Amino acid sequence: MTDGPDPAPDETTNLDIYGSQALPWSRPLDLLKTELPRPEIPVFLGTTDPDGRPHSNGIGIAWVDGALYFTSGPGTRKARNLRGNPACTLSLRLTGIDLVLDGEATIVDDTATLEKVAEEYRDGGWPAQVEGDALTAPFCAPSAGPPPWYVYRFGFHSAVGVSTAEPYGATRWRFSIA
Repeated sequence: MTDGPDPAPDETTNLDIYGSQALPWSRPLDLLKTELPRPEIPVFLGTTDPDGRPHSNGIGIAWVDGALYFTSGPGTRKARNLRGNPACTLSLRLTGIDLVLDGEATIVDDTATLEKVAEEYRDGGWPAQVEGDALTAPFCAPSAGPPPWYVYRFGFHSAVGVSTAEPYGATRWRFSIA
């Protein structure tokens, strides 16, 4: 894992109705840093079709330098949706906490970042390599479309976490990053 600045919430709101304390942001942050990318961690990207209908797709994500990254082939529905509207969500089930992040996805094309993301994916078991302004590998999820796979940076402005293990609670965090 690469080190970088960690996002810090500007606002924390306790959503729990049973008397539990607000969850610290450090709880999901530590899990994002240590549990990604792993294929057994379910992650779903939510986008919006041009007609306004929602679309969700399972993806693999990586945490690099304080940000989340994912890939997609340019012809996939999720990539087409993001070209029209970069607003999206990521929903994850981490150990002991469900997390939904709201933000925007932008394509990354600088070689240094692509190399870091590819390295993180390789460390997680996917043999990704940088080729031009995208990634390639001998295989990928069928929903990713054919190579090359473009890398997207997901900048989030809010997160909601619901604990599934002690200490229990539900919390919303708001960030000035996006």
